[in-house]
Parts: sequence; structure tokens; C-alpha cells
Amino acid sequence: MSKVYKIATLPGDGTGPEVVAEGVKVLQAVSKKYGFELSFTQFDWGGENYLKTGVVLPEDAPEQLKKFDAVFLGAIGSPKVAPGILEKGILLKLRFALDQYINLRPVKLYPGVECPLANKKPEDIDYVVVRENSGDVYTGMGGVSMKGTKHEIAIQEMVYNRFQVDRCLRFAFELAKKRHTKENPWCGLSEEDKAKGYTSQLTLCGKTNVLTYCFNLWERAFHEMGEEYPTVKLNYCHIDATCMWMVKNPEWFDVIVTTNMFGDIITDLAAMTSGGMGISAGGNINPEGVSMFEPIGGSAPKYTGLGVINPCAAILSASMMLDYLGEHEAAKDVEKAVAYITEHKLKSLSAGKMGYSTSEVGDLVVANL
Repeated sequence: MSKVYKIATLPGDGTGPEVVAEGVKVLQAVSKKYGFELSFTQFDWGGENYLKTGVVLPEDAPEQLKKFDAVFLGAIGSPKVAPGILEKGILLKLRFALDQYINLRPVKLYPGVECPLANKKPEDIDYVVVRENSGDVYTGMGGVSMKGTKHEIAIQEMVYNRFQVDRCLRFAFELAKKRHTKENPWCGLSEEDKAKGYTSQLTLCGKTNVLTYCFNLWERAFHEMGEEYPTVKLNYCHIDATCMWMVKNPEWFDVIVTTNMFGDIITDLAAMTSGGMGISAGGNINPEGVSMFEPIGGSAPKYTGLGVINPCAAILSASMMLDYLGEHEAAKDVEKAVAYITEHKLKSLSAGKMGYSTSEVGDLVVANL
């Protein structure tokens, strides 16, 4: 009897339903090839539902989603709804309620994809950002006093505890350890590093010279845990230096671990260096629970219904979901199919310039599995 995975789909807003449809199409095709089944249940939470009902997210939404093996999300955000209502009320609420404490974002330049960085090739841009996803300023701690006056005070606090820091670092160290081995070490290591037994590198991105309280905690925990991973080379970069080297020398990075806010910023920069939002996948991970996978671009409302949006990021997010579910070969197959069409089929990754419609891109991926 074949394995059956229960998947909750949240198409969301704008072009979200269009890219989710292509992701589902690819998932159904690859599941048939590898002999497992996927059962999809759709939840229409988003802008239109909020405008109709006044409810951003049902109170029992997290409990409903805990019954599934994974969640596949399209996009959240509508120009008809004030900024922050949907993003905080759906995305952040689900991430926190489901304790998806890792935001995982691969940064990879695929063959045939135009890179805005001069002379950079696919072998130069292939790293992963591990963004802590449960703390920082996103917790909403703070407040406003004397609002509307010239003395108005606004406070939003960056908050972390040791438990949050340790579990994020543990995930990052384990990823770095598994990502490269003695037989297949990270190509950025020097011969001297290899002679010391290193196979991979983990970079902590922070701001230890200014944000001294939080990053003193992160830095101490980073070095203490690093003693347990002798094959992982430890590296540190300030957030501003990280942004600089992402542009100048992206090949210097293997795995980066950072805080929620800094991770939010650098992963958008990283996405643009590897071809843009149309190819950038992401996962909100709870290693012990239900995880949610999504393209990291927005809902792109101006392209809604035109059939021109690039679904590759959603399809690659579906590939990440398969890997998380344990269907590793199927996940690799989907990623290889996307890499093939970026090199041999698509004229561009930009909406309306691909040379194919949204649906046709999904068909191309299926045809090349």
C-alpha cells in the first residue's frame, strides 16, 4: 500500500492560486512516478475571505492544520486590505502557533538564469540561509505612548531567549554537517581548512558591535555549540558586511544562520542575486511538527489572472516540501526538471517574459521530470 501524505493548500491572494495550482500539478505528477499519494485540502484564507467575513483567520486554524503532514502556501497580501492585517493575522500567527521556528531559504543560481552579479556562475551561488523564525521584533513586544503628539514614543523590542537561539543554531549546525561530507566538502574551503578536517562552513550573521545584548547571547551560544561540530568551520559577519559579500563574493558562503529581522532582509537580497523572486523558494520549518512551504515573493496583484506569473518558486517550494516529507528522490527530480527548463526553455524568469504562460511552465516541469 502506497504512502499517503495529507497536504493543506492555502492559495491565498493575488497570483497565489495560480502558482499553487502549478505546484500541485507537479506534485501529482511526481507522486505517480515515485509511487506515493498526496491528498490535498484547500483553505481559502486570505484577503477575499477577510473582506467577505471580517475574519482574518479562524481561531481553530492552527489546530486544523496540525492534522496535516505539511502546508503549501501561495501568497498573502491584498491591495484591498491595509498592510499588516493579513501578514500578521495569517502568516505570523500560523508561524508562531505552529512553532515553525526555522525559516529556510536556499539561495541557488540555476543554469540559464541571468545573474545581476558580473561573472558569477551557478557554482558561485549555492548556499542556504537559516533564519530564526519565532523571536526578534516580530513578537510584537513594545508599545506606543502619547500617540499623535510631538512627544510620541514607539518601542518595538528585539527579544530572544537561550532556548530559541540554541534550537535554531542546532538546526543550522546539523544542516551544515549534512550538506557537505569528507567525500564531498564545500568548495569554498581552502586546502588548509580541509587539512584541519573541515567539510563545511557556518556563518553567524549579526551585529555584535552595536546590538550587544542579543548578539552576545547568539555569539556565545554559537561558539559553545561549535565545539560539538569539529567538521564545521565557524565564521562571523556583521549584517552590513554580509550584504556586501553577498554581492561581491557570494561563493564565500555555505550556510548562514541569523535572526528573524536580519534573515528577512538578507534573503530578499540573496534572492535577487540568484535570479529574483520568481525562482526563490522558502520553508517555515518545525522539525517536530507541521511545516509550511511557500515562494518568498509576494502576491503580485497586478499580474493576477493574466497567466504570466512565474511558478518556479512555488514548484521549488513543493520540492522542498517533498524533501521534508522524506521523498528525497522525488524532490531532487523536481528540482532537476526546474533547472532543465531554466537552462533550455525559459527566455526569462520575469512575469510576462518567460516565453510561456504560467500553466505552460508547469507543464514543462512535468514533461521533464
